[in-house]
Amino acid sequence: MIEQKKIWMIRAGKGGDCVEDFLEQKLVAIGFGQIEVSADMDKVAIEAKLREQSPKAPKGRLSMIAGQMNRFYSEIHVGDAVTTYDPSQRVYLLGTIQSEVGARDNHDLWRIRSVSWEKKVSRDVLKTATRNTLGAISALFLIKGGAAQDMFTHAVELGDSIVVPPDPAIIEPIDEDEKVLIEEIVAKAEEFIEDRIAKLDWEQMQELVSEILVAMGYRTRVSPKGPDRGNDIFASPDGLGLQEPRIFVEVKHRLGTQMGANEVRSFLGGRQPGDRCLYVSTGGFSKEARYEAERSNIPITLLSLPELRELVVEHYEKMRPAGTALVPLDKLYWPSK
Repeated sequence: MIEQKKIWMIRAGKGGDCVEDFLEQKLVAIGFGQIEVSADMDKVAIEAKLREQSPKAPKGRLSMIAGQMNRFYSEIHVGDAVTTYDPSQRVYLLGTIQSEVGARDNHDLWRIRSVSWEKKVSRDVLKTATRNTLGAISALFLIKGGAAQDMFTHAVELGDSIVVPPDPAIIEPIDEDEKVLIEEIVAKAEEFIEDRIAKLDWEQMQELVSEILVAMGYRTRVSPKGPDRGNDIFASPDGLGLQEPRIFVEVKHRLGTQMGANEVRSFLGGRQPGDRCLYVSTGGFSKEARYEAERSNIPITLLSLPELRELVVEHYEKMRPAGTALVPLDKLYWPSK
């Protein structure tokens, strides 16, 4: 009988394609190569063996795998609760670990522990916060606290029918947990996009700004390599400057270094009525620089990294391949209200 405060999640292969195998053979399993591991080995020792097997593999990935293998061998114990997910039925199986680690032949997931599968719980009856916890991408992780309690509360016997949730055609309002989750995902996405932009070198940053302007409907000329000529990019509707607005662009890619009033003043020097100015600084701007821009007779817009990221996202679908290649992004769909 499952009576615990924590549950080990062990995924049944990619996409849950081994879930029937887990259920029929009464087990959970992991793979991670053919190295020999024992319960008395710590994470460092396991990672060292993995490094011998795959010397060119990224260190972060080997560390993650070593941590999961260490948990499977040393932290999971007989009597612990365990779950795995069947995506085809939207059901989590719940059971109890019955053995120490064993092995089986002719299977990628060859490291096994015996399990008595006893209950199941529908994903559709769980809270948003619980579903978020269960959505972690790791092959093996620990579920505890409110998420574990939510699963135990809604679990039914394996042979019982699962109560179908209310009519899915009725769209319920987004609850507070889901709002928080959406905000977290958006915040992380924004941070990672800025991380990717920040990794560009100066020439790539200049090209990115140019590609954004092209996506906005302008034609651009990028200054050739060499000494700074006062502006890095020129943009106008016709690309020749015969049509307004004529936009002069300066790009400074100096992370951690703010541009000050002197830099803004120098950039504005020599500009004529009808000119428009855009100053991009990935290191941001000082208060004095922003004040200098506000009081200028020549219209000027200051763009820091977050504002540059906003423009990338806003105009991404209209950017040319040369632009999207600089900051590759995937679209994520989320259920609407």
